[in-house]
Amino acid sequence: MTLSPTPRSTIKRGKNRAVTEREALHAVLDAGMVCHLAVVVDGAPLVVPTGYGRHEDTLYLHGSTGARSLREAATGVPVCVAITLVDGVVYARSVFDHSMNYRSAIVHGTALTVTDPDEKSLGLQVLTENIAPGSWDYARPPSVKELAATSVLKLDLAEASVKIRSGPPGDEDEDVLAGERWAGVLPLHTYWGTPEPDPTLVGDWDVPEHVSGRK
Repeated sequence: MTLSPTPRSTIKRGKNRAVTEREALHAVLDAGMVCHLAVVVDGAPLVVPTGYGRHEDTLYLHGSTGARSLREAATGVPVCVAITLVDGVVYARSVFDHSMNYRSAIVHGTALTVTDPDEKSLGLQVLTENIAPGSWDYARPPSVKELAATSVLKLDLAEASVKIRSGPPGDEDEDVLAGERWAGVLPLHTYWGTPEPDPTLVGDWDVPEHVSGRK
């Protein structure tokens, strides 16, 4: 399936980097852990970084019921969510042509508060599993009090855009022919380190497989 662009989600700058396959949108969302939620509060833009999770074509966000950004986002005003993954810095022969290799997605829409208990549990599960796979079945589930203090919002992925840049720099021909400067890509890799046990653990513990086996 392909994305259906709207006036808000149509890419105008860098059209050659637009990707229209819905699978590409899912792939960017599934590869990331942090999004930025943008909403207007009291006439001024507010951008908040937060974790998220995806289930099919629905994006779930969560936070404290006291968070103003979530309360405002749930009032029916337009919101925007952005996800960016940086894959490398592109070193060109000219400063003007420096760039980054990246994968990015922007989602527009209206967020809704999840009130159905089963869907709320699903939203929290996919969010948890996106950030810390294996934790939903391993850790203690949320208590009634914790659920009451947590707000879960959902955003349909119907209105979204994806941009991806990869490959070498796009230098001017004269800079390439001059042969005076190095150019190329410095890849950026994100990796997990060695698990660090909580010093308050009681007894001897092996690191759980869903933690130690994460790559």
